Amino acid sequence: MRAVLTLVLNIIWLVTAGFWLFLGYLAAGILAIIFIVTIPFAVASFRIGLYVLWPFGREVVDTGRSGGVGTVANVVWFIIAGLWLAIGHIGTAIAQAVTIIGLPLAWANLKLIPVTCFPFGKEIVSSNRAQMVPVAGR
Repeated sequence: MRAVLTLVLNIIWLVTAGFWLFLGYLAAGILAIIFIVTIPFAVASFRIGLYVLWPFGREVVDTGRSGGVGTVANVVWFIIAGLWLAIGHIGTAIAQAVTIIGLPLAWANLKLIPVTCFPFGKEIVSSNRAQMVPVAGR
């Protein structure tokens, strides 16, 4: 039953927000590829873009491995792309929240903002595996 619910939520998500958000991440990734030194930003953008395309059944976990370079990368990412992509999440969340059935999707959309703003040091895993991944600091 859980698999069916996940599939239905992902299909509704894809139509109402996932495809449009994916295009935003795709554009950010392509822009990052243009400047060779920012290819790690492109990889992060494509990784999150694939996640926002089909998010239910997967989760974001903190790896605890970001370090100083990851912190600097997160700050640069936030200024260049993260803030703008987060605004896209807020806009689609508002559009989803207009309908009663879209409220859970709007909430899920808002929960994606932290990984959108600061992707380095985070990993996307299946929900089943997320239960087994130790959280940094514990």
